[in-house]
Amino acid sequence: MNIEKTALEGVYIINNFVAQDERGTFVKTFNKQDFENNKLNFEIRESYYSISKKDVIRGMHFQLPPSDHEKLVYVPCGSIIDVVVDLRKKSLSYKKFIAVELTAENRKSIYIPKGLAHGFQSMEDNTITVYNVGTEYNSKSDQGIKFDSFGFDWQANNIIMSSRDKEFMTLDSFCENNPF
Repeated sequence: MNIEKTALEGVYIINNFVAQDERGTFVKTFNKQDFENNKLNFEIRESYYSISKKDVIRGMHFQLPPSDHEKLVYVPCGSIIDVVVDLRKKSLSYKKFIAVELTAENRKSIYIPKGLAHGFQSMEDNTITVYNVGTEYNSKSDQGIKFDSFGFDWQANNIIMSSRDKEFMTLDSFCENNPF
């Protein structure tokens, strides 16, 4: 497992351990010791997955304090463009974003600390995205920012998105009363 820094403070790309033989493929997506060696204190409290059609955009989601959480995201089937926006006022990368391709072929994961908005676009039908999170879901803390309010070009012609995600406030509106 190789853990790489990104342009956003505390966000890491993880090149997972992969073994292949005549039976198929084995991928290790989490190792507590590797995380601790990289000063990533992460305990998985819940895990979920989504199955998305091509051009589905899910996001940009986060949990407010005190229910905010870290995430570990990977794609065992299909591909996504994973997008993360820094909402932490004291961060050097405040309001900046990165986009990372996560696919079944590249077998990468992304680690996202507390205080960042997360979303993705499915690049093909039946894409499975797995999320491991460090807190339990709290509906009162569940928030988001509008997917097109921070400058990322999604390059999608036929976006499929929930009405809830379409109605989130813009990044600038959220930042007026930002608790991070």
